[in-house]
Amino acid sequence: MVTIATKTLTVRSFAFKDKGFIPSKYTYDGENINPDIIIENIPEDTKSLAIIMEDPYASNGIFCHWVMWDIPPKNIIRENSKPGIQGKNSRRENKYKGPCSSSGRHQYHFRVYALDAELGSLSLNTDRNGLLNAMEGHVISSGTLVGLYERYKSVLW
Repeated sequence: MVTIATKTLTVRSFAFKDKGFIPSKYTYDGENINPDIIIENIPEDTKSLAIIMEDPYASNGIFCHWVMWDIPPKNIIRENSKPGIQGKNSRRENKYKGPCSSSGRHQYHFRVYALDAELGSLSLNTDRNGLLNAMEGHVISSGTLVGLYERYKSVLW
């Protein structure tokens, strides 16, 4: 478990509001690209950022959609960009996998961490748990943006 400092990052997006619906463009049903992520209140001593996007309430447990570290400590991750090193998502792919709920409305948490170090020596096989372990003792601030998505199924008449 990652120990979190008391400072809080503000994490938001131009694409959707916190606890609002993620536009289909950023989902598996759309272009399957990451939305912009705006990060504010980054501490001055931040050496890098990391992000984990996950569905914590997936039917088979936490489903990780995106893992990235060694992101420069700037205030934005641009749409469809890869400014850091991408690890393995739950599909064992080194890329963003947009929301793709099989049933009902799901929550997708974009968790951003400000770190006092770079983690460049991590393997490209690093997954969510590996990144959380590597960040232990290096997190100086964090914040979360929550987006919702519900897949609508078409009905044939």
